[in-house]
Amino acid sequence: MPATPDHIELAGDPPVSLHVRRRAQSRRMSLSVSRLDGKVTLTLPARASLRSAMAFVAERRAWLDQALSGLQAVRVVGPGTLLPIEGVAHAVQAAALRGARIEGGALLVPAARPAAGAQALLRLMARQRLAARVAVHAEALGRTAGSLTLRDTRSRWGSCTAKGDLMFNWRLIMAPPEVLDYVAAHEVAHLAQMNHSPAFWAEVARLFPGHLEARRWLKTHGATLHGYRFA
Repeated sequence: MPATPDHIELAGDPPVSLHVRRRAQSRRMSLSVSRLDGKVTLTLPARASLRSAMAFVAERRAWLDQALSGLQAVRVVGPGTLLPIEGVAHAVQAAALRGARIEGGALLVPAARPAAGAQALLRLMARQRLAARVAVHAEALGRTAGSLTLRDTRSRWGSCTAKGDLMFNWRLIMAPPEVLDYVAAHEVAHLAQMNHSPAFWAEVARLFPGHLEARRWLKTHGATLHGYRFA
């Protein structure tokens, strides 16, 4: 049986690059498209042949093209970018300063490192806002939260460990304030209920009554926050 390459290029305008992975536990082939970066992954059982894999992709080419056409465009942050901060678009402008700051409706960033400067300010704002909201919700719940860390996770907006340590995606600072507040309440509720049972959702509703609207916003618009690149 010929080996399957790690990547396969499909002809098209533009061409499509498939990332191929084999998994011993997979019983059937699958094709997925990441909503975050557009990466196309073809997952194959350990003994699937290249010929059968290509036939599988050909059968699903129409679905693949449709999925790729619906992706949000990637935006590299720099002068001229309209960057959402707490749900409000701010024009990124290069300036002669050492650290980024918000001035009026603009985000002023160091001319030498605009993306890094913008990211540093957003992370600082995220930590301040999240720490404040976690404190409010933890007091209302009668629990004590552990440490708070920020990451750029692609699969979740927050998490809570058994020890009560909380993790949040710093990109929440780009969402409207009520969305960030909901995620803070969601993770704090896990201090009382380490599950997603009806009892857990009752705690979330008590801490943040508008959680349904905030959840809908994340499901509809959350992927766009990952579309901004700070490289």
